Amino acid sequence: MPPEELSSEPTDLLVGEEDTGTRLDVFLATQFPRYSRVWLRKVINAVGVKVDGARVKAAYRLRAGQHVAITLPDLPVQGPQPEDIPLDVLFEDDHLVAINKPPRMVVHPSKGHWSGTLVAALAFHFEHLSTAGGPTRPGIVHRLDRDTSGVIVVAKSDPVHVALAKQFELRTVEKQYFAVVAGNPDRDADVIRQPIGSHPSQREKMAIRRGHRTSREAETFYEVQQRFGRFATIKAVPKTGRTHQIRVHLSHAGCPILCDPLYGGRDRISRSEIHGERPDNTVLLYRMALHARQLAFSHPVSGQRLTVEAPLPADLVGVVEELQSTKTG
Repeated sequence: MPPEELSSEPTDLLVGEEDTGTRLDVFLATQFPRYSRVWLRKVINAVGVKVDGARVKAAYRLRAGQHVAITLPDLPVQGPQPEDIPLDVLFEDDHLVAINKPPRMVVHPSKGHWSGTLVAALAFHFEHLSTAGGPTRPGIVHRLDRDTSGVIVVAKSDPVHVALAKQFELRTVEKQYFAVVAGNPDRDADVIRQPIGSHPSQREKMAIRRGHRTSREAETFYEVQQRFGRFATIKAVPKTGRTHQIRVHLSHAGCPILCDPLYGGRDRISRSEIHGERPDNTVLLYRMALHARQLAFSHPVSGQRLTVEAPLPADLVGVVEELQSTKTG
């Protein structure tokens, strides 16, 4: 019987020999894979589970022949459905967690992206998350674009959420990004100060707009790390946090982020396009070459300055190595 049909009548499960010594919560997680162990522990604590008619704890070790009676409530529809998606945890304590978000993962549910989100993974792996961002965004203090990989910090309680959000608002959070750009920046380092507002004709885009009612000041520092003829790698440090800020500013400077379909005109790049000679249509990158490499902020409880860094993902490492080979090849 599927879990969604178990919201009113209890289900009786018989413990087999193979499950002897298994924790109750682990046993239930194998029986009802749509429910995370965190969610099942909540059911156990709410006396939704009994073993041989008695209330037990989640860590209770089962014996063959025992009967487990469970009444499962419906999964909460107002929040994300927990999904067993692996997470790369960079830092965690009782108050917050920093995740290395993979590329092509949406942070929270949106039109066309109802599953496979970061919040669905967080709901599965963590018992306590802040609610200050609303029921569909538990723990989410800030966000990254779908194709952007790297560090994102998540709050486990509302006071921590509010304190972190305040740091973002006051611009005391230091954000550092890595990008591969198409084009050769004319300066080794520069500060781009250009206001950003809604694009005049394309709703999904932002644009440099002066004096428009949607425009807000925006500032990005960038520094070239390596040059490869028609490409370069850069460090970008946004001082403000406008939508698509780094993407818009770098495109305005004549060096859009590689494989940025909105601001660079392409969504992938092949080996032959990098080398510009021998035909090789092997695609090296299918997503925007932008990575949130480092995030530094004051811990909301201890007050200590915390710096979290996410290593470059394999796809960007591969592109950089291919670019480096153009210098030696």
